[in-house]
Amino acid sequence: MRTALFRAAPVMLYRSQSKNWLKTWGMRVAQRRGMKRAVVAIARRLAVVPHRMWNDNTPFRLTQPTVVGVPG
Repeated sequence: MRTALFRAAPVMLYRSQSKNWLKTWGMRVAQRRGMKRAVVAIARRLAVVPHRMWNDNTPFRLTQPTVVGVPG
C-alpha cells in the first residue's frame, strides 16, 4: 500500500492534466517546501482520504463543494 501511494503521488503532480483540489494543494506545497516534500505530502493525503471516507461513509468527490459564507 505504501509503495502504491508513493508511486501515485508524483503521477498526480507531474502527469495529471486534470484540475482538482489535491493537485492544486500539492503544487502550493511544492512552491513553499519543494517538490520532494510535496510528493510525500500528497502520498500522505492520498492515504488519509480513503481512511476518512471509510469512517464517515462518504463518497469521494474530485472537486470540493463551495461553501457560501465561510472565509477561507
